[in-house]
Amino acid sequence: MSANHQPTPALELRDLRKSFGKSEIIRGVNLLVQAGERVAIIGPNGAGKSTLFNLISGRFEPSSGDVLLNGHRINGKKPFEINRLGLSRSFQITNIFPKLSVFENLRCGVLWSLGYRYTFLKFLADLDDANARTEELMARIKLEKKRDVLAMNLTYAEQRALEIGVTIGGGASVILLDEPTAGMSNSETSRFVGLIKEVTEGKTLMTVEHDMGVVFGLADKIAVVVYGEVIAFDTPDAVRANPRVQEAYLGSVVADAQAAGH
Repeated sequence: MSANHQPTPALELRDLRKSFGKSEIIRGVNLLVQAGERVAIIGPNGAGKSTLFNLISGRFEPSSGDVLLNGHRINGKKPFEINRLGLSRSFQITNIFPKLSVFENLRCGVLWSLGYRYTFLKFLADLDDANARTEELMARIKLEKKRDVLAMNLTYAEQRALEIGVTIGGGASVILLDEPTAGMSNSETSRFVGLIKEVTEGKTLMTVEHDMGVVFGLADKIAVVVYGEVIAFDTPDAVRANPRVQEAYLGSVVADAQAAGH
């Protein structure tokens, strides 16, 4: 290996653009996310953050540019194909099976990763490896006491934890979380950030988040998106101190966070 060799990024965006009619929403985004990094995407409403997530996860196809997952171009692939290549995404609105139990929801997430496809030749109860991994995953998200509770009967924070479990259950190496703490109380948010750190250990994480306390407490790097462009991509401390970021987005939020010692 040469001294100049650079590791293949877990996720790379190359001059990514997306237009809807005459409106250009994403305007030439370039981003390199290394394996194991935790990256938060922040920006004002309408900046293009959700569109960017949709481009990465395959819900939208770029107007131009490329999305690379572990060095392989994935734009043009369907979301389920991208998922099978190692990228999994959660959504702003909780996306679980409400009439299945906690255990059943999680088992749905792990079956494909263990090589089980669409087959009716095996009873799910007999799949010892899938059931064992599901039990382990349930303990990691701290819902083992709610094993047989229907998802619709969980608290909001528990439903979000369950969705995180389903998201990571397939064994993806790159995880996208869309506003994971939205709607939570301060105490719920604090616990949930700890859970995210724990269950994504060793994985690459990209999250859209509005809570600056969550952003500065979770992210290794922050990408600031304004009007469809990344105006800064750096460590939390560097982003805090960036005058352009303060002017364009953070403003008093940064001052408040600094005053609070975050």
